[in-house]
Amino acid sequence: MNKGVNQVRKSITERKKKRGITSNSQGISTKQVIPLPQDEEKHGYYPSFFDGSGDGKPKSRFISGFILKGILSVMLFFGIALMWETDSDILHQPKEWTSSMLTEEFPFANVYKWYQDTFGSPLAFSPSPSDTTEGSEALAYPVNGSVTETFQANGKGIMIAPEKTTNVSALREGIVIFSGNDRVMNKTVVVQHADGSKSTYGYLSNIDVHLYQYIAANQRIGQFSPSTESETVYFSIEKDNEYIDPVQVIKVDDNS
Repeated sequence: MNKGVNQVRKSITERKKKRGITSNSQGISTKQVIPLPQDEEKHGYYPSFFDGSGDGKPKSRFISGFILKGILSVMLFFGIALMWETDSDILHQPKEWTSSMLTEEFPFANVYKWYQDTFGSPLAFSPSPSDTTEGSEALAYPVNGSVTETFQANGKGIMIAPEKTTNVSALREGIVIFSGNDRVMNKTVVVQHADGSKSTYGYLSNIDVHLYQYIAANQRIGQFSPSTESETVYFSIEKDNEYIDPVQVIKVDDNS
């Protein structure tokens, strides 16, 4: 009798195992649920955002680094503000350096000239012969035409009126620090030169150069076509935050 009962229990246990049903220590049957594979697991991709310890260390490092950078930025800001509020001879030179870095433009043309003198002209910056106007290297107006408005009239630059469609050339070699639409002069090009000066060419019809491009002396930077809306080209020279009469600059260089 006992042998038959044990055999029946054994067969029941085997059937439960086949159906995934197990019994705990209290004799209560529980069913094991086998989780279905997710889409990522079907394709063999198991994302892991943390290390094996599961304590989220990478995320902690990211948050710590972000907070550290924020604290350093705030300290730098308040440090500069405190330096400007402090009257001390020791801080005079750092104040000048900070002011120049925040207000003055980076001397691209000066750095390029130093590189050119030290290592030679970079091939990528060298202009092609067709881009440079043939003739002497002496300074000249960016376009041929009559001066319709002098420097004394506006204190900034001159207005030149070409009689026909003509190319606009750079005063001397340098780096383009602005090339695009100006709110006042529409299509405008500004070239920075190695001596720290800047030459501006406004009211152009077309622009042939791009930002931070190296420009040779007398190289074509654009084109101007006279029209009823625009009859003149604007040309100015600025150095040390002061405008200079272009006529005087070109005369001086022609006589030298």
